[in-house]
Amino acid sequence: MGVTKMKTQYIILIVIVALGCMGFAASAYVVDETQQVVVTQFNKVVGEPITKPGLNFRIPFIQRPNYFLKNIQEWDGEPGQIPTLDKTYIWLDTFARWRIIDPVAFFETVTERNRALSRLDDIINPAVRNAVTSHHLIETVRNSNREMTTLEQVDVAGDDSDVAIDNSIEPSEYIIQTGREKLSKEILKASQPKLEKFGIELIDVKIKRVNYVQKVRESVYGRMVAERNQMAEKIRSEGRGEAFRIEGDKEKDLKLIQSDAYRTAQEIKGTADAEATAIYAQAYSMDPEYYSFTKALEVYRTSLGAKSKAVLSTDSEFLRYLKDFSSSNGK
Repeated sequence: MGVTKMKTQYIILIVIVALGCMGFAASAYVVDETQQVVVTQFNKVVGEPITKPGLNFRIPFIQRPNYFLKNIQEWDGEPGQIPTLDKTYIWLDTFARWRIIDPVAFFETVTERNRALSRLDDIINPAVRNAVTSHHLIETVRNSNREMTTLEQVDVAGDDSDVAIDNSIEPSEYIIQTGREKLSKEILKASQPKLEKFGIELIDVKIKRVNYVQKVRESVYGRMVAERNQMAEKIRSEGRGEAFRIEGDKEKDLKLIQSDAYRTAQEIKGTADAEATAIYAQAYSMDPEYYSFTKALEVYRTSLGAKSKAVLSTDSEFLRYLKDFSSSNGK
């Protein structure tokens, strides 16, 4: 009997220890650095939220810990078409950063993260649309009035089928009043009060991407192509003008060189002719009769041929040397 009693006591002790361990395990829970916990009892919040990391306890099987992230979380907006104040349709993509600052309010209103993201969609998207439609396109793109080389300003008038490009607005003619950064702050300011009841703090809202819609984008690309073609034609025209100028300068220089060369050649030729004439004159002055004779022979050779006929008087000077030649031969 004594042994049986001792065995029974051991079994009871083991059961009590096991139940104690199970109860401890069921009642203990751990909160890490990135979490915060709201304890509920029959779906009602009890006590204060636990925001510090460590080991905590609850009533097992009655109380339940509900975990929520304490760090910064992301919200990614749905890209969509939004018209600006100047009737330009743009494709806008936004994102935001938020966190849970009141886990009790968060649990009582949205309960879990996916529903919180749905509430963020319902609040931030309209705020983004209202902000963009209240400002010009350039306000969503730029932050300052820093000088730009070009500005593509597109107007969409009437329905989507009427697409026109406005060339009348230059960068210097429009002064940035708000800018992209202040526009983001306006969206944040409009959205934050509506999220406080959900225990959510909206840290910032940013514009991730701005682009034209497809139809307007095609018009912008068409204008860019036309501008580049115009610039290319201007460069080609300037090149042709420069080529004509170079060609004209070449012709001018060539004429000048030829003129100088011709003048120099004529001067050399004139000088040579003068020297030759002087030499001939000096030579012929030594024997004028011989000079006259040689000249007459040249005339005979060039003017009289084998079949030449000439009617001359007997006292002609042209026949003087022929008569002298005939007389010397006895004819």
